[in-house]
Amino acid sequence: MQVNLTDWNQFLSNHSEAHLLQLSEWGELKKNFGWKPVRILQNEIGAQILFRRLPLGLTIGYLPKPVNGNWLLVINDSFWKEIDLVCKQNHALFLKIEPDLWQDQLPVTNCQLPISPHNIQPPRTIVIPIAEAEDQILARMKPKCRYNIRLAEKKGITVRAWDDIPAFHEMMTVTGGRDNFGVHSLEYYQRAYELFHPKGTCELLVAEYEGKPLASLMVFANGKRAWYVYGASNDQERNRMPTYLLQWEAIRWAKERGCEEYDLWGVPDENEETLEAQFESRHDGLWGVYRFKRGFGGQLKRAAQALDRVYNPLLYWLYTKYMGNRE
Repeated sequence: MQVNLTDWNQFLSNHSEAHLLQLSEWGELKKNFGWKPVRILQNEIGAQILFRRLPLGLTIGYLPKPVNGNWLLVINDSFWKEIDLVCKQNHALFLKIEPDLWQDQLPVTNCQLPISPHNIQPPRTIVIPIAEAEDQILARMKPKCRYNIRLAEKKGITVRAWDDIPAFHEMMTVTGGRDNFGVHSLEYYQRAYELFHPKGTCELLVAEYEGKPLASLMVFANGKRAWYVYGASNDQERNRMPTYLLQWEAIRWAKERGCEEYDLWGVPDENEETLEAQFESRHDGLWGVYRFKRGFGGQLKRAAQALDRVYNPLLYWLYTKYMGNRE
C-alpha cells in the first residue's frame, strides 16, 4: 500500500544500508523539481518510485536502487500488482528500475522485465574501499595523487565544512561551463543541503587558500556507503591542487561516519582497457573527470543495467527510438 513519509522513514530505519536514492530526503528533493515521489510498502518490501511529468498528463516512472540488493527476487505478485496500480494511476508509459546491484550480481527474474537500453544514473563508477587505516587507503592511490594531496597541504590549502550554497552554486556554474556539463539551479543545491545536512547524511566541504574558496564538493552518506555527488572548482590557484586534498578530506569524513565504501559517482561507460588507453586524449563528457578519479585507488565497477516494466508499448517504442537518436 502507499504510505506517508513517516511510515517510509520507519521502514528505512530497519534497512540501514538503503541507497541514497531511496532515502525520503531524495524523494522530497526531487518533488520540488518536477518529480512526484510515491512510496509503497508491503511487509518488509518497499519501493520509492519517482514519476516525471510528461505532456498530455503522462509520466515516466523511475525506481532507482530499490532497498535490498535482492529486491527483484523477494518481491511477489501482489507487490507487483501494487506497483502496476500506482504506475497506471499516474499514467506511466513505463517504469524504469535501476537495481542496487553490480553488473555481475543481476539475478535472472521471472517478472518479464526487458533489459533497458538506457540508464538514468551513470552506470560505471569507481568505488574506493575505506574500511582500512588511512595510510592503507593512501597506499592504494596512484603516486601522483598522493603527491598532490601532500602538495596541497604544503602549499597552504585548508579544508573545512561550509554552508555558503550561493557561492557553491557559482562555483558549480564555472565548472559546468569549463567542463561542459549541466548544473542544477541554486534552489536545487539549497534544498538538498536543507534536507540532508540536518540528519548528518550530507556535508558541504570547501578547500581554501588564505580564506579564498577554490573548490567545493557535496558528499552524502548512509550506512556503510558514501557518495561524491556534486563537486566544483574555480580557476584560481589550481597549481596548489585543492581538489585532491578536498576529496581526501571527504573520504576521511565518510570514514569517520563508519562508511566502508566511497563511490565517486560516474566515469565513462567503457571497460578499463579503453579508459586507460584514452583518458589522456579525451575530455568530453565524463572523460574529463576520469583522469582525476582514477588516481584515488578505487575499483572500476559497472551497475546492473536498468530494467523497464512497460505499460504503453507504442509510446515506449517511440521513447526508445528518441533516446537512441540522442546518442
